[in-house]
Amino acid sequence: MYLADEKRYEKMPYRKCGKSGLKLSAISLGLWQNFGYRDSFDNMENMCHTAFDLGVTHFDLANNYGNPYNGSAEENFGLILKRGMMQYRDELCISTKAGYEMWDGPYGDRNGSRKYLTASLDQSLKRMGLEYVDIFYHHVFDPNTPLEETALALDNAVRQGKALYVGISNYNKAQTEEIMSIFKELKTPFILNQPSYSMLNRWVEADGLDKFAVEQGFGLAVFSPLYQGLLTDRYLKGVPEDSRIGKGRTWIGNKLTDELVAKLNELNEIAKGRNQSLAQMALSWLLANPAVTTVLVGASRPQQIIDNVGAVYAPEFTENELEKIREIITSVNV
Repeated sequence: MYLADEKRYEKMPYRKCGKSGLKLSAISLGLWQNFGYRDSFDNMENMCHTAFDLGVTHFDLANNYGNPYNGSAEENFGLILKRGMMQYRDELCISTKAGYEMWDGPYGDRNGSRKYLTASLDQSLKRMGLEYVDIFYHHVFDPNTPLEETALALDNAVRQGKALYVGISNYNKAQTEEIMSIFKELKTPFILNQPSYSMLNRWVEADGLDKFAVEQGFGLAVFSPLYQGLLTDRYLKGVPEDSRIGKGRTWIGNKLTDELVAKLNELNEIAKGRNQSLAQMALSWLLANPAVTTVLVGASRPQQIIDNVGAVYAPEFTENELEKIREIITSVNV
């Protein structure tokens, strides 16, 4: 039987989701990769246990996570809960999402309809063996469904007791502002937007979404913080054969130019001066943005989670460090 580390809450900082009362661990575990049908269950379970032992309380899923079968990540996580972590259910914040293609036919394709979102959440709860999730997200903006319908479906999930809070993902500032106005009218507990964001992907800054989040009182739970592994030490000397790019398992392979490698090495020198790895500094940099509630990390083995959580123990950035980083990443074009 799994017993969590008694000291798990001593070092991890917990940050509020905007103006809500909910706090999330600064680092969260995303179960997008390496939790699928063909992955090692023992490794998945060890990663979840390692994360929780380090104070990670937020576990983020989606209906279509798991390769090659949609839903297999939720099924595996449900089994991990059943095998020991369920005793800590009230200490966990479990989120799931729906919006991308999930099952055959017009009601399971990419959309934000009430029928799709309602059915998907019921399926997710069944796969994980849960009565409710803490956060239910609409996974991607759907231009073919009125936002009022999507907002009402999310609100209904809360009123039915199937979710405590709601969120949106991959929504820009304008889309967020529009659906927020509906949530406010309904008094829906909307607390998070989940966008991609990293040193190499700063669209939320250009869009103004991060400043808007601070102004309006919701948080950002950011994914792809290491830009598919580019912001790690793996690519400082080129492309290893066993890397994502080397295996052709990522869409960003053609972005690793000689110029970018040089910039990554410059960033790595700053990280060394902070006694951090490049990956840790990339996570710390995101957490320095007041709009960011939590950073979602993926992992293929427990040691990666240990290394990533180390980002929260770092000292604050000096103004000189931030200026050097700003100069480097401003000139990066990916």
